[in-house]
Amino acid sequence: MAVIARHLMILGRVQGVFYRNWTVEAAGKLGLAGWVRNRMDGSVEALIEGPEDAVTQFISLAQHGPPAARVARIDVVEAAAEGLSSFQKKPSY
Repeated sequence: MAVIARHLMILGRVQGVFYRNWTVEAAGKLGLAGWVRNRMDGSVEALIEGPEDAVTQFISLAQHGPPAARVARIDVVEAAAEGLSSFQKKPSY
């Protein structure tokens, strides 16, 4: 099964609403690896890696995120798969 990776920039009201925790949980349920972090500009950045169907499903779910989030848009860019084995929260950047 081919592994793909996508770099996401999630914009809107996505900080202070448990978006990072939601991301870790949602990615885990889909068997994805990668990381997520808050950015100083108020956005959330993530690298999602795994089977194409699971990555696509995650991006669809991420349009909504947790109940308090208001996602304005997600910028998605192809990325090189790094062979990550887990999903983690990184410090803010």
